[in-house]
Amino acid sequence: MVGFGVYVHVPFCERRCDYCDFATWTDRHHLMEAYAAACVTDLTRRYDRGPVPVATSVFFGGGTPSLLPAELLVGILAAVRRRPDAEVTVECNPDTVTPELLAAYRAGGVTRLSFGVQSMARHVLSALGRTHDPASVELAVAAARETGFDNFNLDLIYGGAGETLADWQGTLDTALALDPPHVSAYALTVEPGTPLARRIGAGEVTAPDDDDQAEKYLAADAALSAAGRPWYEISNWARPGLECRHNLLYWAQGEYLGIGCAAHGHTPAGRRWWNVRTPDRYIALIGQDAAPEGGHELVVGPDRDQEAAMLALRTRDGVPGGLVADSLVTDGLAEHRHGRVVLTPAGRLLANEATTRLLGASTSG
Repeated sequence: MVGFGVYVHVPFCERRCDYCDFATWTDRHHLMEAYAAACVTDLTRRYDRGPVPVATSVFFGGGTPSLLPAELLVGILAAVRRRPDAEVTVECNPDTVTPELLAAYRAGGVTRLSFGVQSMARHVLSALGRTHDPASVELAVAAARETGFDNFNLDLIYGGAGETLADWQGTLDTALALDPPHVSAYALTVEPGTPLARRIGAGEVTAPDDDDQAEKYLAADAALSAAGRPWYEISNWARPGLECRHNLLYWAQGEYLGIGCAAHGHTPAGRRWWNVRTPDRYIALIGQDAAPEGGHELVVGPDRDQEAAMLALRTRDGVPGGLVADSLVTDGLAEHRHGRVVLTPAGRLLANEATTRLLGASTSG
């Protein structure tokens, strides 16, 4: 099922993590009520002005969506026309989770949570600029279960400064002990202009090491697969049937609507667009009955076909066998499976190289 998704960007944070370059702000909390109202108005106008599909998934990302008062978030959700069985995910910082908040989410139609865990080692969390500790994660997961959430994700990051392989294995073991249905694990990347980039440039901390991150990725894949959570996309593992429906829509080039500042949308015709970056500007434009769009691009023809192949190659479904350069298989980066070609663990580590070969083969063909 591809379906139709709605992404809502919540740009508020208590503290910006050292590695983050997302559109988030720590000094705009006074805008929360006006921002939520603007999101509702934006949704209402879109429904009034043209046919909008009924959503099969809704995703509140950020930022820290769980920092928004529950009544404001649920109010935005109430304005989304969605199927009764729609997947509705809210990203949560373990520090901001309370039983009362989650009970309000549950009553308002939220069906899935995604906890920003990153690590279960205190010194690694400190190096990443995170404010929570492992105990907060355990309390948040317990609160989720007590309020009826049986579908949630733990979001992990590997390769932080001072993190040993033993630290990472400990994070995996402790995370799995919480019995999450879904786990995401991403290699730490250094984005220009972030505090982390400045610290690395000043020699205060070392940059992530490719070989170290590769070893940790393979450790994650082995541990999660053995625990009954096979990979379904390079950075995502889940119990069968509990894959994130909203993310599957992205990888299938599905249609989705972006609500809020910096949110992106995509149409079936290949038009990709994004809203203005700041909450102030978004609120002002909605107040003027003006479109909040900040820019767009059109991905059509061969470019769209190549994007589809690139995205599919990242997933366990892979691509049709006829598209793939033979060298991907002979070099051990991919394997034949049920008439399709799927990346091996080694291939997932070299996904960019595999994609380059794939696109070269399809172009020459």
